[in-house]
Amino acid sequence: MTDSTVAATQEQSPPGIANVQRLSLFVFALFFIFGGLTSLNDILIPKLKSLFSLSYAQAMLVQSAFFLAYAIISIPAAQLINRIGYMRAASVGLLTMAVGCLLFIPAALAGLFGAFLIALFVLAIGVTVVQVVANPLISLLGAPNTAHSRVTFAQAFNSLGTTIAPYLGAMLILGSLSHVDPATLSGSALASYLAEEAKVISNTYAGIAVALIVVAVLVWQQRKHMPGTSANANDAVTERTSPLSALSLLKQPRFAFGAACIFCYVGAEVSIGSLLTNFLEQPTTFGFDAQLAGKHVAFYWGGAMVGRFIGAALLRAFAPGKVLACAALIAIVLIGSAANNHGAVAGWSILAIGLFNSVMFPTIFSLACEGLGKRAAQGSGLICCAIVGGAIVPPLTGFAADLSTLSLSLAVPAVCYAIIASYGWYARRPAVA
Repeated sequence: MTDSTVAATQEQSPPGIANVQRLSLFVFALFFIFGGLTSLNDILIPKLKSLFSLSYAQAMLVQSAFFLAYAIISIPAAQLINRIGYMRAASVGLLTMAVGCLLFIPAALAGLFGAFLIALFVLAIGVTVVQVVANPLISLLGAPNTAHSRVTFAQAFNSLGTTIAPYLGAMLILGSLSHVDPATLSGSALASYLAEEAKVISNTYAGIAVALIVVAVLVWQQRKHMPGTSANANDAVTERTSPLSALSLLKQPRFAFGAACIFCYVGAEVSIGSLLTNFLEQPTTFGFDAQLAGKHVAFYWGGAMVGRFIGAALLRAFAPGKVLACAALIAIVLIGSAANNHGAVAGWSILAIGLFNSVMFPTIFSLACEGLGKRAAQGSGLICCAIVGGAIVPPLTGFAADLSTLSLSLAVPAVCYAIIASYGWYARRPAVA
């Protein structure tokens, strides 16, 4: 046995009760980090849309660049976990995220929209690795019969990150949009403004990079305390399977339908979050300036945070599939209210969708992965591939907004929620082993 195999085997030894508590805190921190960085895109989109005079469809390429990484990296990330263990993989992911953040510096110097997309893609590669680590790991740190509740509780920390990041991001990134309209500038004044505002973005992400490096070091120090992907720790290290072997899981209808719903859910959630700032700026809703509208995005993600704490309790009392179906149907009703009303009713209706988004990802994930056993890492990797819905559905929603209105474009995420509701009903009974 090689030294690296010995180290990986040590890392994947089953943890004691004290270790489980400490490791749970680290996993909650990972959920917080990748949640915050993902939601920060909702603030970056209106900023880049203004700086580069983009259409809605073009601005949504921010989400395409970010979520495309999930389709490309998720399965290799699952293989990485099997080879080097959860905590080493998490460290690799965190350092990759830091590199992506640092790439915002040359992107700002170049002043090119495409350069920002490249930086976002690299950042998302790291986020993908960390997410593929975190989702199955929190399921392993406890009894199988409470996995639905535990994953939902962990996702609440993800929502804490998504709540805090937009508010802080709005103050750091969007402030100048309330005072200066780039369309009124030209020549050297415009060039100077664009350079200065690009620097604001790069400085923000450079600060995030420093924090990520510190966390990566702390995570690395815990590398010998993570459990394996199965009861037999050696299986997780010595088994070498083709990355494409995970595709065989799609032969299981419950898993395949669940993966499709992850695609729909992420696409719907990201589409709404991406349009929120512009939606709340409309005179027909709140008529806020950019910074105040951006701060209100925190209510959308904050609703998801509150809902996940509530959902963790509900899922102990009610069938997860039924909870999922009800949440998706209410989201459709709220979309209808936001699209067909004005003023505060429309504004708060669209923000309230976050509350009912809360239980969707963790519930779909745990329903789809029921009974996978030692293939949990493979299942997580494949499901995380479906997060590419965040790269595809938002541009479609943006294209619909360009052709019609922001209100009518909400029909695209409404269709996604309808599919999710049907899966909740389909999976209302426990999976047969």
